[in-house]
Amino acid sequence: MEDNKQSTEFFTIKDIDETNQSQAFDLAWRIFNKFEAPEYSEKGIESFRNALHDPEYISQLKIYGAFNNEKIVGVLATRNKGNHIALFFVDDRFHKKGIGKRLFETALNNCLSKEMTVNSSPYAIEVYHALGFTNTDVEQITDGIRYIPMIYKRN
Repeated sequence: MEDNKQSTEFFTIKDIDETNQSQAFDLAWRIFNKFEAPEYSEKGIESFRNALHDPEYISQLKIYGAFNNEKIVGVLATRNKGNHIALFFVDDRFHKKGIGKRLFETALNNCLSKEMTVNSSPYAIEVYHALGFTNTDVEQITDGIRYIPMIYKRN
């Protein structure tokens, strides 16, 4: 337990607003390209890029960021009143340091429902399983985006 506490002291979780939104989406785009895009069609990559630049889509999101000093090293966005994870990315230089877990716990604390859903990319399945999500269906593709529907149920 002590090791985990020490590994998370270098970052803080804050809401993302218009002033740092572009930094958050730049991180999401960079990590998406590195880990997910190689497994996606051109249509899927374009769909993801378009979502990050769609003001209507962005306006539906509640976005949390993990900050190391003033730099965003992780981002998690929810929609549907916090019931659905729409974006979840952590800078690969900061993987396995508790950032994703803290981002998820923050989103979960702000979710009024007993359930939270996500359409996990194939790359992130194990991360979501480790957080307590279970698959609700097989892999699907919509607009070129590959995903596995999952759910988290509170006890």
